[in-house]
Amino acid sequence: MKFQFDRPACQNLRKALRKEWLETNGLGDYASSSLVCCNTRKYHGLFVTELSRPAGRHVLLSTLEESLLMAGREFFFSCRKHPGVYFPRGHEYMQAASAGLWPSFRYRFGDVTLTRELMLLPGRHVLLVRYKANIASPETPPLRLRIKPLLACRNMHTVIRADKAIDGSVSPTLYGASVRPDPQLPELFLQMDGPSSWQTAQDWYYNIEYLVEQERGFPFQEDLFMPGTFEVDLVPGHAVYLTVSTESLQKEHSRHDFDRLWQEESLRRLREEDETDSLQKHLAREGERFLVTTPGSTTGRIDSIVAGYHWFGSWGRDTMIALPGLTFFAGRQALGEQILAGMGAAVRDGLIPNVFSADGRHAYNSVDASLWYVWAVQMLLQADPQRMDFVKEHCWPAIKEILRAYAGGQVPFVHADEEGFLNVGDEQTQLTWMDAVVDGRPVTPRHGQPVEISALWYNALAFADHLARRFDEPHWQNSVDQRDRMRAVFVHRHWIRDYRGDYLADVWRDGERDFRVRPNQLFAVSLPFPILEEDNYAPVVSRVRQCLLTPCGLRTLAPSANEYCSLYEGGPAERDKAYHQGTVWPWLLGAYGDALLRAAWDEEGAARDLLHTLTPLFGSHLGGAGIGSISEIFDGDPPHLPNGCIAQAWSVAECLRLLGRLEKVAPQAYAQWEHALLQGDR
Repeated sequence: MKFQFDRPACQNLRKALRKEWLETNGLGDYASSSLVCCNTRKYHGLFVTELSRPAGRHVLLSTLEESLLMAGREFFFSCRKHPGVYFPRGHEYMQAASAGLWPSFRYRFGDVTLTRELMLLPGRHVLLVRYKANIASPETPPLRLRIKPLLACRNMHTVIRADKAIDGSVSPTLYGASVRPDPQLPELFLQMDGPSSWQTAQDWYYNIEYLVEQERGFPFQEDLFMPGTFEVDLVPGHAVYLTVSTESLQKEHSRHDFDRLWQEESLRRLREEDETDSLQKHLAREGERFLVTTPGSTTGRIDSIVAGYHWFGSWGRDTMIALPGLTFFAGRQALGEQILAGMGAAVRDGLIPNVFSADGRHAYNSVDASLWYVWAVQMLLQADPQRMDFVKEHCWPAIKEILRAYAGGQVPFVHADEEGFLNVGDEQTQLTWMDAVVDGRPVTPRHGQPVEISALWYNALAFADHLARRFDEPHWQNSVDQRDRMRAVFVHRHWIRDYRGDYLADVWRDGERDFRVRPNQLFAVSLPFPILEEDNYAPVVSRVRQCLLTPCGLRTLAPSANEYCSLYEGGPAERDKAYHQGTVWPWLLGAYGDALLRAAWDEEGAARDLLHTLTPLFGSHLGGAGIGSISEIFDGDPPHLPNGCIAQAWSVAECLRLLGRLEKVAPQAYAQWEHALLQGDR
């Protein structure tokens, strides 16, 4: 899918600053900014690289100040925000922008059109920026390009000021310069091809402001270090290249070499976008952004999933939920099996790490990541039932360890009651996916028996019984009578009769129920082995549809609740209070679709209605916020503005998996809906 923006869209600064593009390289590195390349976040940057030491992503090159010299005048086509002013105002020259296969921007200066494009090379810490001028009149005067790199060289979660002690020395190289303001960070090489010149001239640019950070209540001003200036003549019709990397490109310094690198990568991307493009293929390609090779990997193979851009790393729960949609249902089954096997090998005392750390000190603070691992294995077999041998060798040992540890009380804050259900946590812990904490206290206390934990546990037990019978291991088999008793107890504890429609309590704790209407109850219907009886499916789905379904996903709390937060805004504490108290999450649509189709008497009609409901998510939203991707969250109230990460792994993955299911159930309706969507008939 192509996302193109015309001159009015680019020059409407208020709206253009809310659209963000993203470029990645499979190593955890990224380049990202707003549509007009004015950074609005401390996380924005043209070269943000993932490191093992110091661990995390670091903004090395924040932005460029770029200008065109022509007829004795200097035309700036970059853009920054300073207190009370945008300067330069390069967006005023912008004629078009696109963020499809790679970011591209077109500017016009009288008879001169200048195109600026950029790419990160996959598997390499290298940024290519390509400039090409075209002229409408042969009388156009000579053109010269001036580029000033503005460096941050900091962890992406911080900002820097000019009073920070840095090494401002610059080492000229044959084709540019190298700098290393922070000795803990790698050397940064800045190079240009062709007859360019580099002039060392250290300076600071003060008080650059990031409006989104200001809105989020974080430090939003910083100073950027400028080590010097490139200048190069622009010959109309011929490209020149700027390269930024942590590796010297001495062997690839000529225009011919950079042209070759650019052409090889552009052709690879063009081949992936065939003529019969589709929404699912687009989301599958977007999903590739989250599949990365861990820094310092000895194998060099993709081995982890980034939970979201810009600030999330690899999370166990997110990995397990996102894995099927990003791999098994996106044409990457072998890769998915590779990651699944690696996650199984990472199980310790029944737990999969919730947060992976580059130094190996993983955080085992999630009660459900291991149970989602079981679900991911089920999704593999759903995608390819012939992979039972793989499951027996690589997954079955981990599943048995998980069940043994949970049932035996070896998992911290988890113990089984006499009925076989898991009690988890206490008043001070947040061990489920609704894990926001403010002032040291959980925003949504869910200790006891959260409804989705009971559903996931029952599903894991039933699946283990299925595998044990298949593998002839009687010790791991559990009787149908035992599971029937669990189902009866579950209904007794969680079922709420209400004149507005029956539903499931979100938590059962010591004989008390949490009566709030939340989406977690869907998993009692949606999982492969549902804990609810069939007659109870429809009321649950109906109540969720009435109270929680929006065009962008599911609310985390019904608007009728006193704690409901309609907007996700304010400082960190205010946003954390709203995070699971009404804020909409797209990833829940996967479970909603599974439950809806399981409960529906007219599957095709249900699929058609859901497609109609979700048109804005797969239509206008893909051209806004994180261009081409799906955001982490949305406001609970209309117009459901996007927020959080601009590209979230489980949002993309579960929406992709959902679309695949809906297409199978209602192929004709799906084809018509997708055609209208791709034609812009929204």
